[in-house]
Amino acid sequence: MAFTLFSRTRARSTLEPPAVEPEPWPETGETWTPEGVTVVERYTNQTGAVVFVFSTDDQSYHHVVACLGCHYAQSTDPDKRYSSGLTLTDAGRIANAHATSCRALPRDIPARPDDDAAREQLRIWVRSMPRRDEDVRLYLRDFNLGRLILQRTNAWIDTELQRLADDEPTVLHCRRSEYSGCLEFLILHQPGN
Repeated sequence: MAFTLFSRTRARSTLEPPAVEPEPWPETGETWTPEGVTVVERYTNQTGAVVFVFSTDDQSYHHVVACLGCHYAQSTDPDKRYSSGLTLTDAGRIANAHATSCRALPRDIPARPDDDAAREQLRIWVRSMPRRDEDVRLYLRDFNLGRLILQRTNAWIDTELQRLADDEPTVLHCRRSEYSGCLEFLILHQPGN
C-alpha cells in the first residue's frame, strides 16, 4: 500500500467540457496535451515523470498507457490472455503499477514533428507491419502506441493512409466497406513474406 503514496492521479470528468487553458499539474507544472489524443488520467512516478492514460477516439473504448520518462507504452492488458484493448479501469491499474515501479527521470515533452516527418513515420510503420499469408486489415487503433510520436488526429492519419494507398498500391489498399460505408485499409500480402 505504501507504493500508492508515490502515485497521483486526476481523472477528467467526461461530463464537464474541457477548460480552454489546461490547469498545470502541481507535481510537474506540465500542461501538455498532444494533438489527436484525449488524456484521461495522469500519474506521476517517484522522480516526477508523467504516465498518461489516453484515448484516441470519442468513444474511448481503447486506452493507452504511456510514460514520458522511460517511453513505456501499453495498449493491451498483459495480464489477460486475450485482449482487444484497455478499458479505463485496466489502463489506470497498469499506469499506477508502472508509476510505482518506474525510476526514470522526467524527459522533455516530445516535439511535434512537421507534416513530412510524421507522414514518413506513418509510412515506415505501415511498411513494417507484418503481412501474414493473407491481406491484413489495418485499423486506426493500430497506431495508438505511436500517437505521442505522431501527435496527429484520426482524420489526418486517415487522409495520409489514403495518400499512401494511392502512392503505393502494392502495399496498401483502400476501399469502402460494403457494410458501414466507411473507408477500410488492407495491408496487402507480399509473396515471399
